[in-house]
Amino acid sequence: MSDDKSKVTDKAGEIAKNIWLAGVGAYGKAVDEAQDSLKKATPTPPKLFRDLVKAGAELEEEAREARANARSSVEERIARVRDNFAMARPAKAEDIEDLHRKVDQLSRKVDALTKLVKAQAEPAKKAPARKKKAAAKKPAAKKAPAKKTAARKKAPARRSKG
Repeated sequence: MSDDKSKVTDKAGEIAKNIWLAGVGAYGKAVDEAQDSLKKATPTPPKLFRDLVKAGAELEEEAREARANARSSVEERIARVRDNFAMARPAKAEDIEDLHRKVDQLSRKVDALTKLVKAQAEPAKKAPARKKKAAAKKPAAKKAPAKKTAARKKAPARRSKG
């Protein structure tokens, strides 16, 4: 939303500047034409020329005031943007050192928490390993009777041959 506001403000400033420049251009053109006409008409400047000079001086003063107001407005907008982004002043060495200290503290806390989590996870890993060993022994006990059955089958076959 603030982007839209700044675009509108920038556009309004541009329009105001263009209007001001057009006015100055018109003033300059009018003065040039008046001077040319006066040079052709009379060797001394008439009242009309003096009036135009007076009006030009007044316009010039107004233009200076408008430019000062525009500059002030721009400076105010820049100050607001800096305030919004907390850029009112550049970072100082102390600020950067303070941030480094805070990062170091956070790193130590993260390391401590990581060690704690690993320590809590190790007993949980050891318990399932014991269950696996017990499960491995049970199938071995089942295989032993199967071998005896195979040996019994072989024994009667030998008796019939003999």
